[in-house]
Amino acid sequence: VPFLKRFTVFNVAQCDNLPDHLHAAAEPLPERQIVPRAEALIHASRADFRIGGDRAFYMPGSDFIQVPPQPAFFHQIDYYRSCFHELGHWTGHLTRLARDLSGAFGSKAYAREELVAEICAAFVCSSLAIEPTVRHADYISSWLAVLREDNRAIFRAASLASKAADFLLGANADAEISNREEIAA
Repeated sequence: VPFLKRFTVFNVAQCDNLPDHLHAAAEPLPERQIVPRAEALIHASRADFRIGGDRAFYMPGSDFIQVPPQPAFFHQIDYYRSCFHELGHWTGHLTRLARDLSGAFGSKAYAREELVAEICAAFVCSSLAIEPTVRHADYISSWLAVLREDNRAIFRAASLASKAADFLLGANADAEISNREEIAA
């Protein structure tokens, strides 16, 4: 017969004067997993990347991308997936593909832009032989609302995402050609 029992639980990090064996040693972050073709695309974009903090975001007004350090990701390959997602937003800046980036969190405009960035990241990952994943489950309900309201929204988002991915992959191709020309000279 199952029964419930009440327990009071404390976080060890919030307790004083405990024996040393009760404190877990902090595990060092693993070495960085580098994917050269992904690094090349990020570098070729010439986006202002800032490493730090605990979340990834693109700041349109200041035109920079911030991502946590790669070892902070549970699966280090997610670092690149997040970079490509944020680069998807970055391509929407007025000086690049000029998409509307003004939507507030939770708005339909925001959901549409998130859908574009996520599809762009999937296209770029696929082009670089990195398995794409949908990591932003919290956005799915807002995407569904947009898709239910407009049965062509997915096609518009995919079209915009394709342009964004082409923009990023084109910059990478231009950088590769430039590097080959420098080596040949």
